[in-house]
Amino acid sequence: MSSFLIPLLFFLLCCNSLAPLVYSLNAEGSVLLTLKHSLQDPQGSMATWNSSHDNPCSWNGITCKDQTVVSISIPKRKLYGSLPSTLGSLSQLRHLNFRNNMLFGTLPTQLFQAQGLQSLVLYGNSFSGPLPTEIQNLRYLQTLDLSQNFFNGSLPATIVQCKRLRTLVLSRNNFTGTLPIGFGTSFPSLEKLDLSFNQFNGSIPANMGNLTSLQGTVDLSHNHFSGSIPASLGNLPEKVYIDLTYNNLNGPIPQNGALMNRGPTAFIGNPGLCGPPLKNPCAPDTPGASSPSSFPFMPHNESPQDNGNGSGKSEKTKGLTKGAVVGIVVGDVIGICLLGLLFSYCYSRVCGFDQDQDVIGVSKGRKGSSKECFCFLKDESEALSDHVEQYDLVPLDSQVAFDLDELLKASAFVLGKSGIGIMYKVVLEDGLALAVRRLGEGGSQRFKEFQTEVEAIGKLRHPNIVTLRAYYWSVDEKLLIYDYIPNGSLAAAIHGKPGLVTFRPLSWSYRMKIMKGTAKGLVYLHEFSPKKYVHGDLKPSNILLGHNMEPHISDFGLGRLANIAGGSPTVQSSRVAAEKPQERQKSLSVELTPNILGNGYQAPETLKVVKPSQKWDVYSYGVILLEIISGRLPIVQVGNSEMDLVQWIQFCIEEKKPLSDVLDPCLAEEADKEEEIIAVLKIAMACVLSSPEKRPTMRHVLDALDRLCVSSD
Repeated sequence: MSSFLIPLLFFLLCCNSLAPLVYSLNAEGSVLLTLKHSLQDPQGSMATWNSSHDNPCSWNGITCKDQTVVSISIPKRKLYGSLPSTLGSLSQLRHLNFRNNMLFGTLPTQLFQAQGLQSLVLYGNSFSGPLPTEIQNLRYLQTLDLSQNFFNGSLPATIVQCKRLRTLVLSRNNFTGTLPIGFGTSFPSLEKLDLSFNQFNGSIPANMGNLTSLQGTVDLSHNHFSGSIPASLGNLPEKVYIDLTYNNLNGPIPQNGALMNRGPTAFIGNPGLCGPPLKNPCAPDTPGASSPSSFPFMPHNESPQDNGNGSGKSEKTKGLTKGAVVGIVVGDVIGICLLGLLFSYCYSRVCGFDQDQDVIGVSKGRKGSSKECFCFLKDESEALSDHVEQYDLVPLDSQVAFDLDELLKASAFVLGKSGIGIMYKVVLEDGLALAVRRLGEGGSQRFKEFQTEVEAIGKLRHPNIVTLRAYYWSVDEKLLIYDYIPNGSLAAAIHGKPGLVTFRPLSWSYRMKIMKGTAKGLVYLHEFSPKKYVHGDLKPSNILLGHNMEPHISDFGLGRLANIAGGSPTVQSSRVAAEKPQERQKSLSVELTPNILGNGYQAPETLKVVKPSQKWDVYSYGVILLEIISGRLPIVQVGNSEMDLVQWIQFCIEEKKPLSDVLDPCLAEEADKEEEIIAVLKIAMACVLSSPEKRPTMRHVLDALDRLCVSSD
């Protein structure tokens, strides 16, 4: 008997010792293994998820408290697949973060059984379908970020039960319908709200002004909101920027609180809006428009007496006969003719001069002379303005301490040639370096127009825009004098210079610096310059790099100045017709010049729309971002065919090419910057959307880059 018990006891002991190896993983670990098996994991981010463990608390991306799973965070790991419904059984789950992956499908309703969930971050995936009504179960939810997906349908009315929300970001989806009733009163702690780039419609809730915890930008742009702007929005904190651009809003813009002293950029894209700060005044009978009593009192005549014929005209109105009116007109015409004859006689007799005489000799380094006309004597300041070609070069800055003679005697080196003239580097005797552009030898018929334009450009002052310091005009010479920027152009920094053997590629940190600085310069031109300018011809060859690789936008307004100056520029600020692809590719193979690359950066609508738009610059900026990321020229050779850079990037995205196929090989070693690079790529693709209305403003682009830099620090 004892010989039988011994083997039996040994067998039972072995079973007991093996049991922990087979049944060790707890229930939460089994749920997470279901998640692992539902996804493709090309980077092996779930490699540590192993059934041999007691619990999943040591697994990558998993955080536990008291041996219970409270957080799953696996961002930017190219996970591919859909979420299993079993995740909702993790009863203590507080945080779920799968941002910037490749997840798709609908959100399982069972996910919302995890009622303690505080943050749900899924932005930058491909989820679709509606947001389940079961979201009402998440009473502790503070952060909901579903941006940059394909969610659709209406925002469920039950979302108002998530009263602890602090961040609600739903931008760049396909949400439709109106905002739920009570939206403006249900989130007392809401700090960030972004509903932009969806298809929300209906009116903006009148009680949204109750969301007094909001901060930063409240973004409702690029939707289909209609009706008037509720005055309650003025109750939001004054530091809040309210973006209502590109909706269907109408009526007067309320002038109270946070809505006061806002520039027009917060309201553009709503043709029905009127009143300040827009230049579209409201009709007197528009509801909510300023009453007549709010305008200065304008005296007017008494109401005319009806003379019995129903015309309402008084007898006094008929006081002038037809003959009297004709006599007055004839007298005026004769008077004008006499004045014209008098002026002509005075000009020919007193101011006459030999037309073959060289009136202006300044362009040759000497001052000439001409006979003054004393018919209509002007003061000295007016004479200087009208006859500036007789004087020295015109400074546009108080710091200009050189004159024309110094400029002409200085050493000069050719920096480049184009259809808009030659650019020189000029070094004065004291060592000051300047960049001088010679516009050509056109006529002098449009000096006043040139003077107005060049002096307006000379007033622009921003660290990321090349400063125009002075100019000179004569019949034979037109010069523009700029600050000299020492490190060449962005085009040369990305692609190198033809014939130059040594080439030091830009690091990603320098590229980010250049992208941000360029965006700042464009925001200044678009929003803060006196005329809300459009550059119109932005490209890497006219983004110059300073001592610390800070960008300076150059050639602003150059095409127009060259046209006024009487030259024949081959490029005139984004108004040039596209070259034939064969000609363009042939040119690209020869050298990298502004003229050749200009068309590669033009928005599609520039060929059919005459009036320049700021969205032209946004498109050009987007192409520049793609060029900085990819290191490719704006024309890409694909086999025996060619396509522009935007089309090529879109092709790579559709074909699900790896990032390495798109990325500049010079950036291959900066793998830790992959998330940031992908984020910039998404910004660039938003900038180059074919519809100008759907492109972001440069203000939005700069805000996105700022947020990106903060999150990466």
